[in-house]
Amino acid sequence: MANAVENSPLIESKADLIYALEKGCKPKSDWRIGTEHEKFVFCKTSHQPVPYEGENGIGAILIEIQKRTNWTPLLDKGNIIGLKDESTGASISLEPGGQLELSGAPLEGLHDTCSETGNHLRLLRGITDKLNIEFLGLGVAPEWSLDDMPMMPKSRYGIMKPYMEHVGTLGTSMMFRSCTVQVNLDFSSEQDMVKKLRASLALQPIATALFANSPFIDGKPSGYLSYRAKIWQNTDNDRTGMLDFAFEEGMGFERYVDYALDVPMYFVMRKGEFVNCAGESFRAFLKGELPQLPGEKPTIADWEDHLSTLFPEVRLKTFLEMRGADAGPWDSICALPALWTGLLYDEAALDGALQLVKDWTAEQRNQLRTDVAKTALDAEINGRKVLDVARDVYDLAKSGLVARGRKNYEGFDESVFLNMIKTTLETEKTPAQHMLDAYEGPWGGDITKIYTERLF
Repeated sequence: MANAVENSPLIESKADLIYALEKGCKPKSDWRIGTEHEKFVFCKTSHQPVPYEGENGIGAILIEIQKRTNWTPLLDKGNIIGLKDESTGASISLEPGGQLELSGAPLEGLHDTCSETGNHLRLLRGITDKLNIEFLGLGVAPEWSLDDMPMMPKSRYGIMKPYMEHVGTLGTSMMFRSCTVQVNLDFSSEQDMVKKLRASLALQPIATALFANSPFIDGKPSGYLSYRAKIWQNTDNDRTGMLDFAFEEGMGFERYVDYALDVPMYFVMRKGEFVNCAGESFRAFLKGELPQLPGEKPTIADWEDHLSTLFPEVRLKTFLEMRGADAGPWDSICALPALWTGLLYDEAALDGALQLVKDWTAEQRNQLRTDVAKTALDAEINGRKVLDVARDVYDLAKSGLVARGRKNYEGFDESVFLNMIKTTLETEKTPAQHMLDAYEGPWGGDITKIYTERLF
């Protein structure tokens, strides 16, 4: 970790900052799909989150995964905090409260994505069954308080946590009590990036609605169908949100760089250690005026680290990250990348998506982001219910996946992975609403049923 930063070249000009994004451009033949999913880890008998320490702790799980896979361990002050498959680029990492994340390899198709997910979950099951440990697919921890959540031994979280406590009301809940599924997709050029960024930003609240799966907090219904989305609205306004500037004339890599430069820093890596720079300016760093490293100027790796600390609804790096969905069951881990791959990797579908959102104003887009957290498919934008917009989005995504023509050995194309969304649209109920129905019905208000009914 230390060498990667300290062997990185110094930033010479703004062009270096732009190139850190622009170098992601690649021909369509090289486009890939990268899927990330997080899950809560809990003890089957106590229903409590699993700590890092101990024979049955998360650290022990990572050590056992390493033995079985031979993936490279990632260490922080001697603690194993993740694993990396050097051959494919896949990795396993820890979120602050012990949420376990698989960052999948960049894969050619969705059949590969679902196979990767299955292999990962089977590997974990082979380890945790003997440890009395289970995994929960939800957007927000249903009853654990912040005090209940363990803290993983990752140095960056020691910097982020106190900063989060000062810049938003729910930032620590984002860190410790939320889980997501996201997909990372490629672009071919600056123009292609802008088209995909605009379509995916505008439609991100539609994905939030379709995948709403976090109706509980602190042991009771929260009044929101995606409390995770509510959390993100109250995390850190400097680094979250809908990027209104992306829809303005002149949008491109340089404009995103200007935005990123104005987002306060978290940290700088030096000699394998995190230097706390929370709230400082990267512009000052470029001038050698960072108080923590006086006279020192940043490297390209410092800039790439900084880009990774921005959390808008869609994040631009050398690819685009769709960040709007709650974590959910296995089929949602396949459905979310299917939705966005169908929309963004087929030109006709992408043009259709842009046509769908072309009359939406920045005010409407931002209001929709707020509204879907509470009412999901019942929210409205520009005179239409989200449910109706979502049906159009589903049709576009399906057409895009059919056009890709990638079939498995049984002859099914990738649109089969949209079945979870199809069910949501047919029932006109999100996963959160089905869960609330169960809570108010057969569960009899017993939220602990969630620990058997909503497992992976």
